[in-house]
Amino acid sequence: MQSIKWIFFDIGSTLVDESIAIRNRVKRTVANQNIGFDDFYSKMVEISKHDQNSYHKALEYYGLKAVPWNSDDEFVYPAAEACLCELHKRYKIGIIANQIPGSKDRLEKIGLLKNIDIVVASAEEGVAKPDLRIFQITLDRTKCKAEESVMVGDRIDNDILPANKLGMTTVWIKQGLGGMCEPACDFEKPDFTINTLSELIKYF
Repeated sequence: MQSIKWIFFDIGSTLVDESIAIRNRVKRTVANQNIGFDDFYSKMVEISKHDQNSYHKALEYYGLKAVPWNSDDEFVYPAAEACLCELHKRYKIGIIANQIPGSKDRLEKIGLLKNIDIVVASAEEGVAKPDLRIFQITLDRTKCKAEESVMVGDRIDNDILPANKLGMTTVWIKQGLGGMCEPACDFEKPDFTINTLSELIKYF
């Protein structure tokens, strides 16, 4: 790993635990509807095994409308701060994420920004993962070659596949609903698979 200069992270279900936010969103979605929480959430879990857009696919299945995401329901994973702090001693740290506006402010609020050197988020860039352009924008800004970088994320479709295409080293963290999916082809296979952020230190 001597050639690695930057490690990039997704946010949701990677640095930040979204499990409560997801459950609260489902509760608001099914409120005053003829579908119960357990049925809707179970459908999301079922869909997640082969499609990582499970919330919107479940909405289509039941004919319901989306409700807004509440970022106040997100919580930092216990290992996140220590992981970033340790890695930041050896590498530059960045964010490549599909997020609503204000990602940098939220990362500061939850105490993670001090170990992050750049934040590239879809809301501000006008382009979202898995579009390769958001990865290339990040690499250009950091003056980093793909082969000198690592992408850490929970979603095969948004994080692992596009990063693999560019030649980045990839780490799939099996947290959240994204961890229920399995790679369908060689391009979707990560270089490393971990279950928690604390495991990342073993490899980098």
